[in-house]
Amino acid sequence: MDAKRRDADWINQQRASGHALFAPVWRSRNLVRRTDTNQFEPAYLKTEAVPENAPWAFLGARGDAMIFTFDASAWDTPLPNLGAESFEDLRRMGGLLPAGDAAILAHARGLMHWRSRSRFCCTCGAPCTAQDAGHVLACTGCGAHHFPRTDPAVIMLVTHNDRALLGQPARFRDMRVFTTLAGFVEPGETLEEAVAREVLEESGISVTDVHYHSSQPWPFPASIMLGFTATATTQDITIDPDELTAAAWFTRAELAAPQDFVLPPPISIARRLIDDWIAGVLP
Repeated sequence: MDAKRRDADWINQQRASGHALFAPVWRSRNLVRRTDTNQFEPAYLKTEAVPENAPWAFLGARGDAMIFTFDASAWDTPLPNLGAESFEDLRRMGGLLPAGDAAILAHARGLMHWRSRSRFCCTCGAPCTAQDAGHVLACTGCGAHHFPRTDPAVIMLVTHNDRALLGQPARFRDMRVFTTLAGFVEPGETLEEAVAREVLEESGISVTDVHYHSSQPWPFPASIMLGFTATATTQDITIDPDELTAAAWFTRAELAAPQDFVLPPPISIARRLIDDWIAGVLP
């Protein structure tokens, strides 16, 4: 509903209608509710529960409901008298939600993170004000318009003769997690070049035959993960200790059997790449 974002009268009417639903974000956590069947769903609030001066944005429509979000991070206790509702990290909860619900909460989280980090113009330093129902920030000084950031990152499953390369990220050194390699795309390079560079930098492995697999929004805080497969042309691993604490080649049988490490969570594209390879969907 991009066209409606610029209709300020319509947006204000919807916000005040009493029928709008608000998906709040508190310190990068989303509000969810545990159902009677022990599942989870988004917990939406009505207009009267929204703090007066909280940053907000219009997300769109779901059926007849107009859905907004707002950021309650400024309050120590964002919402009193919560019952079955709680603010949870979407990285932990996302896999327990229907895909459509998870997408709404991801949209809310990403927009509110961008708003909280973009209060001042990166060109002249003057304060910014929200326009287009929270999707544009306009500088009050130089007049520049700023838009939500999405940083592309590549994530890849590297294989060689029925073995897959996995590494333990340095940031997970205490969790014993082995996962696919990944990294951000640099200015001026193709996605395929980014795959080859990141694999070489992190593991010392050269690759060829880079092919796209799938993508996943990853608003933690503002990325989109672009999944690829690649074929290794070398086998000797030399890790970058700033990125990895370990890396190794694994067979399908080894990854399918219990190990002394854990694989990435099912919500992640890293796990989807691994599972597709184990199942033989990928060569």
